[in-house]
Amino acid sequence: MARTSSKAAAHKKISKEMMNSVKRTLKNTYAPYSNISVAAALYCASGRIYTGCNIENSSYSLTMCAERVALFNAISQGEKKFLLLLVHSPQVDSILPCGACLQVYAEFAPDIVIVTTSNKNEFHFHPLKTLLAKPFRFRT
Repeated sequence: MARTSSKAAAHKKISKEMMNSVKRTLKNTYAPYSNISVAAALYCASGRIYTGCNIENSSYSLTMCAERVALFNAISQGEKKFLLLLVHSPQVDSILPCGACLQVYAEFAPDIVIVTTSNKNEFHFHPLKTLLAKPFRFRT
């Protein structure tokens, strides 16, 4: 029992640091169509935090979500192990990643914990496997 609570305490402490990064990143969002700004912070086993923000496009399928921007930023810098993903929007209470983002994370970080934030500054922790129980897998 102590191990679980110490892990939860560590996640909460890291999430507070990630939230600071997310708030700085929010100013870079480009969301003229949805008017919903989203920023994400990805905490890696190396101890580094990578951020991303949503970047919309008038051709909606070309829009890039904050969660994938953060992941691709980390991968492009050589990161391989991802522990926590914090997602935040000032307009949406406890916003969750879309299905496309969940699928991408299932490939690169199947054991990641996704952190959402409430309007009351509370953190909620969701293991990816609870949000996307059966991701698509290409098997040959």
